[in-house]
Amino acid sequence: MAILRAKKAYAKCNIMERRRADCIADDLEGLIFDGTFADGERLDEVQLANRFSVSRTPVREALQRLTQSGLVEQIPRRGVFVRQPGPVELLEMFEVMAELEAVCARLAASRISDEGFKNLLDANKRCKSVVEAQDTDTYYRENERFHAILYRQSGNAFLEQECLRLQRRLQPFRRVQLRVRGRMSQSMAEHEAIVAAIGDADGERAAEAIRQHVSVQGEKFHHLIARLKPAAE
Repeated sequence: MAILRAKKAYAKCNIMERRRADCIADDLEGLIFDGTFADGERLDEVQLANRFSVSRTPVREALQRLTQSGLVEQIPRRGVFVRQPGPVELLEMFEVMAELEAVCARLAASRISDEGFKNLLDANKRCKSVVEAQDTDTYYRENERFHAILYRQSGNAFLEQECLRLQRRLQPFRRVQLRVRGRMSQSMAEHEAIVAAIGDADGERAAEAIRQHVSVQGEKFHHLIARLKPAAE
């Protein structure tokens, strides 16, 4: 019984550490985007632990998350450094993401299960409730769930993993887009078009709807670059 209680306590502690690490990672994203930490700057674990009043463990986990997204780069024996992608690299990544998700939507339109479609509707409903509350961070998390369901319902495990990998890479940039005024409402309208197309089993319409949803072109691209500009200067 004592061992079981210890295991439960350890699991609870792990969950708390993970949440703390996620919060630190989110804060670091903001500090990188607003130019507090410039491109190429070294991020010191000890200084960050002092800044956030935590041990080095959640800081290390936060930096690992940012490394996965590519926002920082870990160089052996040197440390962790801020790495902002240039406009061309960023545009290319979003182009690939849009095409991968288009394939997912096209396949899901014919392969999605009844339960999968129910989960998609539920995820969309959650997104809608968050839009009304104007909570961009929660919307992003619910939006991730919406897209993850589409990846899974494509019925292609390899495609699903590739989408999840690139989604992690673009996570901070997709998140920052939502802070542009009106973007959440626009994103929600795009979700509705995607859901309607999949509900009608129209693969091509679903693919085009999600391609437009994910693509960063024109005004969306200018807004994104403007958000990243302070960190690049």
